[in-house]
Amino acid sequence: MSEGKFMKSSLANKSVVERVVDQITNAIINGELKPGDKIPTEPELCETFGVGRNSIREAIKVLEAYGVLEIRRAEGTFIRQDYNYKMLYPILYGIILQKDSQGQIVNLRKVIDIGILQVAVKAMGDKEIGKLQEILQTMRAELEKDQPSPTTIFDIDVTFHSAIVNVLDNALLESIGYYVDKITRSTRVMAIINVLEHGDREEFIELHQEIIDMLKSKKEDTIFEIVQKHYKYWK
Repeated sequence: MSEGKFMKSSLANKSVVERVVDQITNAIINGELKPGDKIPTEPELCETFGVGRNSIREAIKVLEAYGVLEIRRAEGTFIRQDYNYKMLYPILYGIILQKDSQGQIVNLRKVIDIGILQVAVKAMGDKEIGKLQEILQTMRAELEKDQPSPTTIFDIDVTFHSAIVNVLDNALLESIGYYVDKITRSTRVMAIINVLEHGDREEFIELHQEIIDMLKSKKEDTIFEIVQKHYKYWK
């Protein structure tokens, strides 16, 4: 494979390994390497990039860790043919390490929720609506206890929103939802504690019921308003 087949990184201050990662990634994005393709051997990559074997090995390790490459013993290294949840790691870590990461994560989930509901409203049937109603009844039962568990309510809330995502049969969205739930758990549990302390249990239920009613009635024009209200306790 000739050197011209790879786009050179314009960021000279990047490490050798980062530049190799960029060049291989660009080759995939540009279609020069396709899912399922076997990448060149280490000596070929060394020659192509003009770098040492250790740098090539480290770059391959990085891309394997992120789910982009798959090493098959005795066969070689291949571009993965399907989505792998590890591909989200760089994005999520980048968000977490940013200043005001919590605000960015809230906004990310809000945008995702709006988009999911816009698609789900078209795909949601009576069976799925019934499932959401059952989950909401479970949430109500927990909230009506003398001493409801904030973590249990959080878990039920996650189940509720996951049931909506599952209707779309989209592994990427399911993974994004999973990791966003994971990194927002503590702040959302605190929001639920706030709901319990201020006696807003019924309103918390109503916010979820509004989502179900919207999905049932197919009133897409109310999605933004409903999501905005849904986030009133999580700040």
